[in-house]
Amino acid sequence: MYVKISVIVPVYKAEAYLDRCVDSLLQQEQVQPEIILVDDGSPDRSGALCDRYAVEYPDRVQVLHIDNGGQGHARNMGMELARGEYLGFVDSDDWVEPSMYRKLLETAERERADVVVCGIRAIREDGGEERLPVWKEDNPLAAAGSACNKLFRREAVGDIRFPEGLWYEDFSFSAKLLMRSGKTAYLPEALYDYRKGQVSTMNNENARKNLDMLEIMEDLREFTEAEGNREDFEYLLINHVLLDSVNRLALQHTPAKLEVIWLMRSYVREHIPRLTECEAWKREERKRRIIMKLNYDGLEDLSRLLLTIKKAL
Repeated sequence: MYVKISVIVPVYKAEAYLDRCVDSLLQQEQVQPEIILVDDGSPDRSGALCDRYAVEYPDRVQVLHIDNGGQGHARNMGMELARGEYLGFVDSDDWVEPSMYRKLLETAERERADVVVCGIRAIREDGGEERLPVWKEDNPLAAAGSACNKLFRREAVGDIRFPEGLWYEDFSFSAKLLMRSGKTAYLPEALYDYRKGQVSTMNNENARKNLDMLEIMEDLREFTEAEGNREDFEYLLINHVLLDSVNRLALQHTPAKLEVIWLMRSYVREHIPRLTECEAWKREERKRRIIMKLNYDGLEDLSRLLLTIKKAL
């Protein structure tokens, strides 16, 4: 059977959220994506819930039960089963709007795009919501943060897979696809709903595990050099290590954070010996350049203070 879109959902400890996630995929307007639920050795009832959906919707839902190997491994296993011309990824504690995949597919076919990006709505535990920044008109690579608010043409994906056993695996996958994409399109409408507040890669106190970002960056460095895109590597390095990772670590309360920040700063300095001569840094907004320069010079406490003041204003 010909399948237009395959959506892969890695499932782990999602018993409380899985129904809303899968139901939102089953209720998509005008398109019927193939739904691949990968039970990543979940110790709760998530696996049984996946099987229930496979029984109720045998033509729409596939289930794969595997030993726990992490989100990257689960997504890669799901990709092996996927039959769709396009691939999508959804986290099992999130959900999507009814029109999401119809609009992404229409845009992909109209624009002949390899990647289509949509907006993200973050839903807080208190019920409040906010729009997350996911796009810059002058640089589609700014959308590399998540794989979940995107539709990827399978042909463009080729042999690219998610890193396994590492955090930030979706950043790596998305960055590579955005660099390889012949055409990337953007829908500003927030069609992906992200449940904000749970412990996650972006909200944690495990300082040393954040060093996975350096392994990810080494892989991206090799990828960009092979593609002849050194400037893309420098853009990702200053934004995702010097800015985002250092700022996130500066908020932690663990003693190990100081060593991890030092290692991250050393890695940036190794590849960008003079920040003020870096073309990617020069193109950033003035406020972002200031924070990056403070972090580069070991003044992350001052940069954190400035960001706190800005948030309070």
